[in-house]
Amino acid sequence: MVKKDQESTEKDTTVSGFAEAPPRVSERQRFQRVFFSRKIVMFGMVILVALVFTAIFANLLAPYDPYKPDMSSSLLPPNREHLLGTDIFGRDTLSRLIYGSRTALAVGFISVGIASVIGIVAGITAGYFGGITNIIIMRAIDTLMPFPMIVLALIVAGMLGGGIHNVIIALSIATIPPYTRVTHGLALSVKETDYILAQRSMGASHLRIMMNHILPNAFPPIIVLMTMMLGSLILAEAGLSFLGIGIEPPGAAWGAMVNDGYKYLQDHPILSFAPGLAIMLVVFAFNMVGDGLRDALDPRLRGLL
Repeated sequence: MVKKDQESTEKDTTVSGFAEAPPRVSERQRFQRVFFSRKIVMFGMVILVALVFTAIFANLLAPYDPYKPDMSSSLLPPNREHLLGTDIFGRDTLSRLIYGSRTALAVGFISVGIASVIGIVAGITAGYFGGITNIIIMRAIDTLMPFPMIVLALIVAGMLGGGIHNVIIALSIATIPPYTRVTHGLALSVKETDYILAQRSMGASHLRIMMNHILPNAFPPIIVLMTMMLGSLILAEAGLSFLGIGIEPPGAAWGAMVNDGYKYLQDHPILSFAPGLAIMLVVFAFNMVGDGLRDALDPRLRGLL
């Protein structure tokens, strides 16, 4: 009798143990749970969505022509007609702020795209082939690494001159090293795994191994790096424009607006504070979204559902 009771107890424990096992959760569900559970990340996403919407529909949202001067309306304080006042040339500050979002996004996304493509190709090539290829590529990257990004961009932009195209080239060159270093380290570790060796034994080409196996493993950290670099690039572009090396007038750029307005800080502080606040919010939003992506894509940080 006692033996039967023990067997039934063991059965009940086993059944209850299986019943209490957590349900299987997909990677997509894990990502959504971690990424969307943080309010600060959602706040950053709202800012970025508003920024993209403003840049796309700038011509509809701007109440005035941001490039047309009107000396009769020079340095007006905020009023019903000009919510953020006007600058020294009588141009509406709000309209220039709206159009400046286009410049910020264009410089950020194009620079990130160019730098990431070059850096990923260079890093994977150096890490996969090794030898003299690795030495040449990585020593070239090492020559750029000692310079801070803004200093290197300032040097290149100073050599090339102002204008949005030269600013994009300067920022792209300055941000190649981080992408190269990240993909180089991943390529070194992934190429020694068993499934890569199996692909080689089956006669897979080097290009196929790099594109189909090494590159997908590098995507999560690269996406996080790209997101966080966007904020840094927008801040760097604003810094270059503030120094007079960035977007040439009468182009609307937030950094140039800060530079133009700081001369009138005592009487018209809104001329510098408005674009400065826009820069701060956008950089903050990109950093928060980048942190959220890092936590959601890294299995060591996101935990269990």
